[in-house]
Amino acid sequence: MSTLRFRVVEAAFRKKAVEVTIPEEKQSEFFASRVFNREKMFRYLSDKAFTRVDDSIENGTPLDMETADAVAAGMKKWALENGATHYTHWFHPLTEGTAEKHDTFLDPDGKGGLIEKFSGKLLVQQEPDASSFPSGGIRNTFEARGYTAWDPSSPAFIVGDTLCIPTIFISYTGESLDYKAPLLKALESVNKAATGVCRYFNPDVKKVYAYLGWEQEYFLVDEGLYAARPDLLLTGRTLMGHESSKNQQLEDHYFGAIPIRVLGFLKDLEIEALRLGIPLKTRHNEVAPNQFEVAPIFGECNLSNDHNLLIMGLMRNLARNHGFRVLLHEKPFKGINGSGKHNNWSLGTDTGILLMAPGKTPEDNLRFITFTVNVLKAVYRHNALLKASIASAGNAHRLGANEAPPAIISSFLGAQVSAVLDRLERAEGGQVVVSGKQGLKLDIARIPELLLDNTDRNRTSPFAFTGNRFEFRAVGSEANCAAAMLVLNAAVSEQLTMFKAEVDALIASGKDKYAAIIEVVRKDIKESKAIHFDGNGYSEEWKAEAARRGLDSETSVPLIIDAYLWDSSVKMFESTGVMTHKELEARNEVKWETYTKKIQIEARVLGDLAMNHIIPVATRYQSSLIDNVYKLRDLFPEGKATQMSVHNLEIIEDISNHISFIKVKTDEMVEARKVINRLESAREKAIAYHDTVVPMLDEIRYHIDKLELIVDDELWTLPKYRELLFIR
Repeated sequence: MSTLRFRVVEAAFRKKAVEVTIPEEKQSEFFASRVFNREKMFRYLSDKAFTRVDDSIENGTPLDMETADAVAAGMKKWALENGATHYTHWFHPLTEGTAEKHDTFLDPDGKGGLIEKFSGKLLVQQEPDASSFPSGGIRNTFEARGYTAWDPSSPAFIVGDTLCIPTIFISYTGESLDYKAPLLKALESVNKAATGVCRYFNPDVKKVYAYLGWEQEYFLVDEGLYAARPDLLLTGRTLMGHESSKNQQLEDHYFGAIPIRVLGFLKDLEIEALRLGIPLKTRHNEVAPNQFEVAPIFGECNLSNDHNLLIMGLMRNLARNHGFRVLLHEKPFKGINGSGKHNNWSLGTDTGILLMAPGKTPEDNLRFITFTVNVLKAVYRHNALLKASIASAGNAHRLGANEAPPAIISSFLGAQVSAVLDRLERAEGGQVVVSGKQGLKLDIARIPELLLDNTDRNRTSPFAFTGNRFEFRAVGSEANCAAAMLVLNAAVSEQLTMFKAEVDALIASGKDKYAAIIEVVRKDIKESKAIHFDGNGYSEEWKAEAARRGLDSETSVPLIIDAYLWDSSVKMFESTGVMTHKELEARNEVKWETYTKKIQIEARVLGDLAMNHIIPVATRYQSSLIDNVYKLRDLFPEGKATQMSVHNLEIIEDISNHISFIKVKTDEMVEARKVINRLESAREKAIAYHDTVVPMLDEIRYHIDKLELIVDDELWTLPKYRELLFIR
């Protein structure tokens, strides 16, 4: 082992768990202590201001400036009492991360001193410099004006000494430059559409909420080892590295005892998360070595998405206190499982009903079937778009790798729900037999109580029904959940709107309400049958079958992204009011540019490592072998020396072949990049990087990984997988 690598690995080995200060009060007592939630608003606002803000949160009622000033005054008082010195509008630009610009509360008092001030105007709207954020051509670089606007439905919170105010981010001309604005529009759209359908069954329903429960997977690596791997440091993944002799094959890490150092980090994370109102519920080891997962209690979609972005930032910051770095890349290590972020999604009413959960009466279960089938129809109609919503350079390494869902969207329903839909599809009248634990038979318009058998979940399904919700399992670990959630909610909204129009037309023609619902549901079951698949999504047979069914099977990320601009997608987004054609074009430009830049960076990093690390180290080892061959010839008779040198000569030749390939292919990659970079179209450039450069990365890596097995371990400077993957 090289001296440098030895020192880094030894330092990692000597790391000890950091002492964690556990609050004396119970977790429930300090939960949301740093959040300006309803409880804080009730204490710090007047009754009039509280009522107006509450109405704005629940019903989207605009706030007048008088109320905004009152909220700002109360929020400032609370923030100062809790140690805040600055405030920021916290928003989600199209970088997949978050952004913030901190300003102090201090203002001149007109007497030569300073005073803390915070007005409603500063709370409601600010004007950050938007010039360096991705806009996809919506605005020119010299047109830097962009606006952030307060989102009252997501409470403000304090991180460190800064009051963070969740906001949307829009351009000077009003287009969305973020993920939150279209998500909020999608949530409002699905609320209206779902409420209309709910009233077939319960006229008292006034609002429908979309819920999200994310499961965040991630890796931890020792900070010193991370710093010694330029590829990890600059790209978030290892661009080279032969798999460790032991990785996940014994399956002993999954749900195993959490390492002490990791547990210290998780305790810190949970404490800070709970203070920020993030209801973390679950922590455990994941499948791969050094891979872990945290998950919260189910929550309202917009707030839950904010929580996920916040938790990713907390993880990155707190991990360093424990000598770790967090890896959120979907595939940081070759040969072992990558990381996803399962999005558990459902709809629920203000009357307390989960629409994806079976009920106890026939009407309840007809409602359950109605919403389930409409979700399936929406997923079927926009399966390519849903795949585009989770497509990225990182997620491309994970999907379809026999560890995560395939790059074909389908939905697993389980035995009983599948049986109910099959019978509804076949029945033309009379009775429907529902196979459940009691084998009930009831009239077709009155579906009986469903006793779900909790069929084993299909881990290969990208969009699986899991009892009272759907689990969108294809979302990448580094992604902003809003990208997938705004597409899903908008698609379901469009479908529910069309469903209601059809049912209303039948009712207007004289048909019984429930008979009309059943008729349209049966039609939609037949039309969306292609999306329903309960089998092995990894099999080659399924790929062929999916193509026959007309499901989108594209695997090239740049081409997958095209689905945003399909006529069906544009119509869906515009009819639901979520995004305009101009906004969609801009987002695609950003997605193509982001893909290109990530592959560009990986190619440049790999080229640098190949020429400045790998080839010099391999050449040095080769030179020592050549020197050994000459010394053997000096010491021994020619025949014996030749016999003794055979093994070294074979290694010398192997090294030469690998070095030669790496050098030639790296030069080819550099020239290919120069040609591609001259292309003007962002789409064509992304396609060219995918088709030309990505295969070169894999080819170069293959030969580097072979050299890693050959070259003397003492000379190899980069930490290896066996050192990176096992926390000491």
